[in-house]
This record gives sequence, structure tokens and C-alpha cells, in this order.
Amino acid sequence: MCTRNSPSLTLARQALRDALARSGWDSETVLAAELALAELIVNAWRHGATTAPVVLFSLLGGTLRVVVSDESDALPQSRTPAGLAETGRGLQLVEGLTHRWGVDPQKRGKSVWYELDRAA
Repeated sequence: MCTRNSPSLTLARQALRDALARSGWDSETVLAAELALAELIVNAWRHGATTAPVVLFSLLGGTLRVVVSDESDALPQSRTPAGLAETGRGLQLVEGLTHRWGVDPQKRGKSVWYELDRAA
């Protein structure tokens, strides 16, 4: 388990949870958003050449957009890990929990993002 800067992970999850709760999002979607956020932050720590990824989120209409930026130019690739492997499923998890996700290369590094639409 990656524990680098875990207070920042806790604070990011709490801020996201609080914002979604104040906006009336259902608990199942809030949990999915938190888990996807945690995966992107841990991926940034492990693969992104940064100890402090930049985390931004916005609520526009019924859509949540979360962006995690790091300093690595290496683009994430979804893998198919061996059956009992302890790592390698993060992007598959993000894809399963969210409605859309992607990567935007930056001048320095990249931003990995996901979107969730509010349940009707």
C-alpha cells in the first residue's frame, strides 16, 4: 500500500465527499467518486514523479469532473495483471467506477481525469 503523503489523500477524499454531500449526491456515487480519486492519487505517487499531485474537482450541472495532475510525461496504460497480482488494476477500477476518463498531456507532466454524472 502506498502511504506517501497519506494526509493529502485523506484531505482530498474528505473535500470531495463534503462537496458531493452538500450538493445532494447519493452515497453510492460519492463512494465511487472517492475510490476513483484515491486510485488516481496513488497512481500519481507511484508513476507520476511527484509526491504532491495537484487535485482539482468541479461540479457543473449534474457532472462531477476530477483532475489529478503530476509531473511525469509517461501516459497511463490500462493493464491486464496476472490473476493474483496485487497491483495493476487501478485504471480498470477507475473505468468501472466512472462514466468517462482520460489523459491530457501538459507542457510538464499530464492530467488524468474522470467524470461522473449525477444519478437522475
